[in-house]
Amino acid sequence: MSRSTLTAVRLMLAALLAPALASAGSVYLNGVKIDGVTQQKFEKATVRIDEKGDIHIDAPGYAARVVAPPAAPATAAAAPATAAPVAEAPARLTQRYFLVTQQSVPGMAEYDIDVYINSKWIRKLRGSEDQVIQDVTRNLQPGKNTLLLTARKTSAGQRKSYSPQHTFKVIIGEGNVGGDNVMIDNPVIQFQRTAADTQDVSEEFTLTTR
Repeated sequence: MSRSTLTAVRLMLAALLAPALASAGSVYLNGVKIDGVTQQKFEKATVRIDEKGDIHIDAPGYAARVVAPPAAPATAAAAPATAAPVAEAPARLTQRYFLVTQQSVPGMAEYDIDVYINSKWIRKLRGSEDQVIQDVTRNLQPGKNTLLLTARKTSAGQRKSYSPQHTFKVIIGEGNVGGDNVMIDNPVIQFQRTAADTQDVSEEFTLTTR
């Protein structure tokens, strides 16, 4: 190819590339995208611009390959996740709590009473038994507690008494033990039925411990 012919080819190639480069199209060499390549000359090349404005250069004897960018340096190991704070154990009760029964005449009220603490059945208090004294501290939790007392009339035939003086009382409160005696210093809950009563009854109480 003469110098004048080669110059004409270059001018033609430049003329073809100029408007294409002004567009947003990409440049491909033998099917490989070479966007960003500068200061490069291709001899005996065929140039084609497609409908998208991409420039395709077919140049036998030239090859292009995509070089992967260097790997980014490994990031520092992630700091270990902070362990979730362990919930603190609830404070221990500083007071002791006792359940005590009192009957003016045992069995005459003709009631049995079921005791529930925080929806858990604790025991049945029978009218036919002697006085009950029970430490219920271990059944309580620090703070608010719900107590349910359910009384059921036990007489099946002739009643033993109709007197309101025949009582069956349940007391729950703060207390202490001195020798063989339990002293209720702060009665918090009191529940009572008498021989004059005939209906079954349930009563719910709230006890806030300390």
